[in-house]
Amino acid sequence: MPELPEVEVVRRGLADHAASRVITKAEVMHPRAVRRHLPGALDFEARLAGQRIDAARRRGKYLWVELSGGDAMIAHLGMSGQMLVRPVGAPDEKHLRVRLRFDDDGPELRFVDQRTFGGLALSDMVEVDGERLPEPVAHIARDPMDPAFDQAAVVKAMRRKHTDVKRALLDQTLVSGIGNIYADEALWRVKLHWARPTDRLTAPKAAALLGAATDVMNEALAAGGTSFDALYVNINGQSGYFDRSLNVYGQEGKPCTRCGRPIRREAFMNRSSFSCPRCQPRPAA
Repeated sequence: MPELPEVEVVRRGLADHAASRVITKAEVMHPRAVRRHLPGALDFEARLAGQRIDAARRRGKYLWVELSGGDAMIAHLGMSGQMLVRPVGAPDEKHLRVRLRFDDDGPELRFVDQRTFGGLALSDMVEVDGERLPEPVAHIARDPMDPAFDQAAVVKAMRRKHTDVKRALLDQTLVSGIGNIYADEALWRVKLHWARPTDRLTAPKAAALLGAATDVMNEALAAGGTSFDALYVNINGQSGYFDRSLNVYGQEGKPCTRCGRPIRREAFMNRSSFSCPRCQPRPAA
């Protein structure tokens, strides 16, 4: 599932290619793509017609566009959702789910989703700490790239928790944007095993971990994100290439680039966690 860098790449594409344009027609090609919009596909289409896209926004892994009517269209990318810009008349993609046409007769904005885990929905906006957010995003914490991110406060909150450190990193109400890939990479950089209890972390170590997560996501963003297959692409259909720079995630059995020991893979929350057994020893019980 896309994490902060991948979502930010898509947000920037929307800001460049969709902002300030007026939607003339929305077409829902598959009702599942708007299942989170409870009034249904016809309501979704009717409410978008005539609206201008004012801005593309993101908090953590959550993406939306602000609309001139005062509401927002949230894009849930899921496992395979893609927001693509395509010329008018270009052949429809096999898994095209929603199409937006604009009054300038320029390129369409298409939502394509092979696995249909993602979708689009319209939402009212609410004010949280002086910032307007879609209602479903209101409970999501700021991410490390947010100018208002308070690292010291997050460090304190993390150390008050009684959980393992990777679960804390993935808790989007504590710090948003970090997913499985970048959590593993950040933990490797600061030599922490994912099962280290948060209440046994020193404040400097917790701060270093958040700093490592920020660094690795910035590096991934510069590389266009991480693409393991063709399902994650930017708005022009191009893949990111940060997967070539991963040190532990998905590297099971390969030598650690720091010490040479084979990278291990362990079960974690119905997923996998990757680490170096020498650099990141499992904490004592």
